[in-house]
Amino acid sequence: MWDLLGIWVAALLTLCVFSFLYKDNPFYKFAEHLFVGISAGYGVTLEWYNVFLPNLWRPLTQQGKLILIVPFIFGILLFSRFFKQYSWLSRWPMALIIGIYAGIAIIGYGSGDLILQINANLLPLWTGKWFESANNILLTVGVITGLIYFFFSKEHKGAFGAGAKIGTWFLMISFGASFGYTVMSRMSLLIGRIYFLMAAWLGILH
Repeated sequence: MWDLLGIWVAALLTLCVFSFLYKDNPFYKFAEHLFVGISAGYGVTLEWYNVFLPNLWRPLTQQGKLILIVPFIFGILLFSRFFKQYSWLSRWPMALIIGIYAGIAIIGYGSGDLILQINANLLPLWTGKWFESANNILLTVGVITGLIYFFFSKEHKGAFGAGAKIGTWFLMISFGASFGYTVMSRMSLLIGRIYFLMAAWLGILH
Protein backbone atom coordinates (compact mmCIF):
# COMPACT_ATOMS: atom_id res chain seq x y z
CA MET A 1 0.00 0.00 0.00
CA TRP A 2 2.80 2.40 0.88
CA ASP A 3 4.63 1.63 -2.36
CA LEU A 4 1.44 2.33 -4.34
CA LEU A 5 0.90 5.58 -2.43
CA GLY A 6 4.50 6.64 -3.14
CA ILE A 7 4.05 5.96 -6.87
CA TRP A 8 0.87 8.08 -6.98
CA VAL A 9 2.47 10.96 -5.10
CA ALA A 10 5.55 10.87 -7.35
CA ALA A 11 3.38 10.70 -10.48
CA LEU A 12 1.14 13.60 -9.44
CA LEU A 13 4.13 15.77 -8.50
CA THR A 14 5.77 14.92 -11.84
CA LEU A 15 2.61 16.03 -13.67
CA CYS A 16 2.54 19.21 -11.57
CA VAL A 17 6.08 20.02 -12.72
CA PHE A 18 5.23 19.19 -16.35
CA SER A 19 2.24 21.53 -16.17
CA PHE A 20 4.70 24.44 -16.42
CA LEU A 21 5.07 23.53 -20.10
CA TYR A 22 1.58 25.01 -20.57
CA LYS A 23 2.03 28.06 -18.34
CA ASP A 24 2.90 29.06 -14.79
CA ASN A 25 0.17 27.74 -12.49
CA PRO A 26 -0.56 26.93 -8.82
CA PHE A 27 0.15 23.20 -9.31
CA TYR A 28 3.66 23.91 -10.52
CA LYS A 29 4.24 26.42 -7.72
CA PHE A 30 3.09 23.83 -5.17
CA ALA A 31 5.54 21.21 -6.50
CA GLU A 32 8.32 23.81 -6.68
CA HIS A 33 7.81 25.03 -3.12
CA LEU A 34 7.47 21.47 -1.84
CA PHE A 35 10.76 20.48 -3.49
CA VAL A 36 12.60 23.52 -2.13
CA GLY A 37 11.15 23.06 1.36
CA ILE A 38 11.98 19.35 1.57
CA SER A 39 15.48 19.97 0.19
CA ALA A 40 16.09 22.71 2.76
CA GLY A 41 14.81 20.55 5.60
CA TYR A 42 16.86 17.56 4.46
CA GLY A 43 19.94 19.76 4.13
CA VAL A 44 19.56 21.16 7.65
CA THR A 45 19.03 17.66 9.10
CA LEU A 46 22.06 16.34 7.22
CA GLU A 47 24.26 19.20 8.47
CA TRP A 48 22.99 18.73 12.03
CA TYR A 49 23.75 15.00 12.29
CA ASN A 50 26.79 14.77 9.97
CA VAL A 51 28.57 18.06 10.69
CA PHE A 52 27.45 19.88 13.83
CA LEU A 53 27.09 16.97 16.25
CA PRO A 54 30.18 14.87 15.33
CA ASN A 55 32.54 17.75 14.52
CA LEU A 56 31.59 20.36 17.12
CA TRP A 57 29.02 19.52 19.78
CA ARG A 58 30.16 16.03 20.86
CA PRO A 59 33.91 16.82 20.88
CA LEU A 60 33.16 20.00 22.84
CA THR A 61 30.79 18.53 25.45
CA GLN A 62 31.95 14.91 25.69
CA GLN A 63 35.67 15.09 24.90
CA GLY A 64 36.39 18.47 26.47
CA LYS A 65 37.98 20.10 23.41
CA LEU A 66 37.50 23.67 24.63
CA ILE A 67 39.21 25.17 21.57
CA LEU A 68 36.00 24.40 19.69
CA ILE A 69 34.28 27.16 21.65
CA VAL A 70 35.79 29.60 19.13
CA PRO A 71 34.05 28.18 16.03
CA PHE A 72 30.90 27.67 18.13
CA ILE A 73 30.81 31.38 18.99
CA PHE A 74 31.50 32.34 15.38
CA GLY A 75 28.65 30.09 14.31
CA ILE A 76 26.26 31.76 16.75
CA LEU A 77 27.34 35.19 15.49
CA LEU A 78 26.11 34.23 12.01
CA PHE A 79 22.55 34.30 13.37
CA SER A 80 22.95 37.96 14.33
CA ARG A 81 21.90 38.70 10.73
CA PHE A 82 18.32 38.24 11.92
CA PHE A 83 18.63 41.22 14.28
CA LYS A 84 19.17 44.55 12.60
CA GLN A 85 20.85 46.14 15.63
CA TYR A 86 23.49 43.40 15.89
CA SER A 87 23.74 42.29 12.24
CA TRP A 88 27.23 43.79 11.95
CA LEU A 89 28.55 41.00 14.18
CA SER A 90 27.95 38.47 11.40
CA ARG A 91 30.61 40.15 9.27
CA TRP A 92 33.40 38.58 11.35
CA PRO A 93 32.46 34.92 10.80
CA MET A 94 31.49 35.64 7.17
CA ALA A 95 34.89 37.24 6.52
CA LEU A 96 36.60 34.24 8.12
CA ILE A 97 34.57 31.74 6.06
CA ILE A 98 35.14 33.59 2.78
CA GLY A 99 38.84 34.08 3.46
CA ILE A 100 39.47 30.44 4.38
CA TYR A 101 37.38 29.17 1.48
CA ALA A 102 39.17 31.47 -0.98
CA GLY A 103 42.57 30.24 0.20
CA ILE A 104 41.55 26.58 0.01
CA ALA A 105 39.86 27.09 -3.36
CA ILE A 106 42.93 28.75 -4.88
CA ILE A 107 45.15 25.87 -3.80
CA GLY A 108 42.56 23.30 -4.86
CA TYR A 109 41.90 24.79 -8.28
CA GLY A 110 45.58 25.46 -8.83
CA SER A 111 46.67 21.89 -8.14
CA GLY A 112 43.52 20.13 -9.30
CA ASP A 113 42.68 22.12 -12.43
CA LEU A 114 45.38 24.53 -13.59
CA ILE A 115 48.45 22.33 -13.21
CA LEU A 116 46.67 19.24 -14.51
CA GLN A 117 45.34 21.13 -17.52
CA ILE A 118 48.78 22.52 -18.32
CA ASN A 119 50.26 19.05 -18.00
CA ALA A 120 47.50 17.58 -20.21
CA ASN A 121 48.31 20.11 -22.95
CA LEU A 122 52.05 19.39 -23.03
CA LEU A 123 51.68 16.84 -25.81
CA PRO A 124 54.05 15.83 -28.63
CA LEU A 125 52.88 17.17 -31.98
CA TRP A 126 54.10 14.06 -33.77
CA THR A 127 53.61 10.65 -32.23
CA GLY A 128 54.09 8.43 -35.28
CA LYS A 129 50.32 7.98 -35.63
CA TRP A 130 48.48 10.33 -37.97
CA PHE A 131 45.19 10.48 -36.10
CA GLU A 132 46.77 10.95 -32.67
CA SER A 133 49.17 13.58 -34.03
CA ALA A 134 46.33 15.49 -35.73
CA ASN A 135 44.39 15.41 -32.47
CA ASN A 136 47.36 16.78 -30.50
CA ILE A 137 47.98 19.53 -33.07
CA LEU A 138 44.31 20.51 -33.04
CA LEU A 139 44.30 20.64 -29.24
CA THR A 140 47.48 22.74 -29.15
CA VAL A 141 46.16 25.19 -31.75
CA GLY A 142 42.89 25.50 -29.83
CA VAL A 143 44.65 26.22 -26.54
CA ILE A 144 47.01 28.81 -28.03
CA THR A 145 44.36 30.65 -30.08
CA GLY A 146 41.94 30.52 -27.14
CA LEU A 147 44.54 32.20 -24.94
CA ILE A 148 45.19 34.78 -27.69
CA TYR A 149 41.49 35.67 -27.73
CA PHE A 150 41.59 36.52 -24.02
CA PHE A 151 44.78 38.60 -24.39
CA PHE A 152 43.39 42.14 -24.47
CA SER A 153 46.65 44.08 -24.02
CA LYS A 154 47.20 43.99 -27.78
CA GLU A 155 44.64 44.99 -30.40
CA HIS A 156 43.23 42.06 -32.33
CA LYS A 157 44.53 42.95 -35.79
CA GLY A 158 46.59 41.21 -38.45
CA ALA A 159 47.96 37.78 -37.61
CA PHE A 160 47.16 38.32 -33.92
CA GLY A 161 43.55 39.09 -34.80
CA ALA A 162 43.36 36.02 -37.05
CA GLY A 163 44.56 33.87 -34.17
CA ALA A 164 41.96 35.43 -31.89
CA LYS A 165 39.24 34.72 -34.48
CA ILE A 166 40.30 31.07 -34.68
CA GLY A 167 40.22 30.99 -30.88
CA THR A 168 36.64 32.30 -31.02
CA TRP A 169 35.65 29.36 -33.21
CA PHE A 170 37.23 26.90 -30.81
CA LEU A 171 35.43 28.55 -27.88
CA MET A 172 32.07 28.46 -29.69
CA ILE A 173 32.53 24.77 -30.51
CA SER A 174 33.42 24.08 -26.88
CA PHE A 175 30.41 26.00 -25.56
CA GLY A 176 28.16 24.28 -28.09
CA ALA A 177 29.42 20.85 -27.05
CA SER A 178 28.89 21.71 -23.38
CA PHE A 179 25.38 22.96 -24.12
CA GLY A 180 24.62 19.85 -26.15
CA TYR A 181 25.82 17.64 -23.30
CA THR A 182 23.59 19.56 -20.88
CA VAL A 183 20.58 19.16 -23.18
CA MET A 184 21.25 15.43 -23.56
CA SER A 185 21.49 14.98 -19.79
CA ARG A 186 18.18 16.82 -19.33
CA MET A 187 16.61 14.69 -22.06
CA SER A 188 17.78 11.60 -20.19
CA LEU A 189 16.00 12.87 -17.06
CA LEU A 190 12.85 13.58 -19.10
CA ILE A 191 12.88 10.09 -20.61
CA GLY A 192 13.30 8.64 -17.13
CA ARG A 193 10.26 10.49 -15.79
CA ILE A 194 8.11 9.60 -18.81
CA TYR A 195 9.13 5.95 -18.45
CA PHE A 196 8.19 6.13 -14.77
CA LEU A 197 4.74 7.47 -15.63
CA MET A 198 4.18 4.90 -18.37
CA ALA A 199 5.56 1.88 -16.51
CA ALA A 200 5.27 2.30 -12.74
CA TRP A 201 2.16 4.52 -12.68
CA LEU A 202 0.01 3.58 -15.69
CA GLY A 203 1.44 0.12 -16.27
CA ILE A 204 1.49 0.58 -20.04
CA LEU A 205 5.15 -0.40 -20.41
CA HIS A 206 6.72 -3.45 -18.79
